[in-house]
Amino acid sequence: MFPVKRVDPDLAENLEPLGTKRKYWFREGETRLLFKAEERGTGEDWAEKIVCELAGLLGLPHVHYELAVEEGSGKPGVVCPSCAVKPYALVLGNQILLAIDRAYPATDGRKFKVKAHTVAAVADALASLIVPPLPWVDVLPREITTALGVFIGYIMLDAWTANQDRHHENWGVLWDGHALRLAPTFDHGAALARNLTDRERGDRLISRDPHRQLRTFATRARSALFDEVTASKPLSTIAAWRAFAERDPSAAEVWKARLSEIDAPTVHALVDQIPPHRMSPVCRKFTLALLEENRHRILSESPG
Repeated sequence: MFPVKRVDPDLAENLEPLGTKRKYWFREGETRLLFKAEERGTGEDWAEKIVCELAGLLGLPHVHYELAVEEGSGKPGVVCPSCAVKPYALVLGNQILLAIDRAYPATDGRKFKVKAHTVAAVADALASLIVPPLPWVDVLPREITTALGVFIGYIMLDAWTANQDRHHENWGVLWDGHALRLAPTFDHGAALARNLTDRERGDRLISRDPHRQLRTFATRARSALFDEVTASKPLSTIAAWRAFAERDPSAAEVWKARLSEIDAPTVHALVDQIPPHRMSPVCRKFTLALLEENRHRILSESPG
């Protein structure tokens, strides 16, 4: 089983205002850590941990998450270190896009349905960045040498895990006063259809109705990226992956090769490390089936 870190709320330094869940920063020695509580029972904790580990298998620069429990309240959650350690500061995607386009709606309070958050706008922003700094790129494939190439891996991770939360405040840049580097990928708690009920999961696993089956359900995952500012709805996660892959097919092939090397038993063993009180048997079965379905779609349908 994955270890579960105990967090003392008395160590809280300040609340983190971004997002909708309760979270706060605290320190262990010189390390600044963020605790994110999972108080709604929607599985954000186990989803965050699984996607973190899958990102590691792919070799993606990613913030590392550990399962956690808050002392006193007993609330479950996750803990992660800050990705912006000195000399770096984290600048979120909306601010980067605003710096390029002064008309970009960076400050209107929205995260989703921002039609200006297009594949082209993000790709243009990435052109001015370089890859994340050490140690985030320790296991990055050597063929990936650009920020766009790294970000294509992030978008493939989203397609694999049905992460619908890649809005303009869920990617960013590390700035040290001299260079702009893409930040590691972070905040994947909205992935893996974690907010479904077990009843719906079970029904979709056995339904004979094509409209209710998991295969159809998987196609409905939406990214927070648009194809054009005139589009009526955001791209699906798989369509966003295709759109970015077309901008650097060689990088996309590198990430596909990494994905193809991760077999079902490896993923199964990973998911089995989530403690049973956090993830029911039907939830595990559905999650594994969803990951396998999305993996198949990426490997068989994306450009290459």
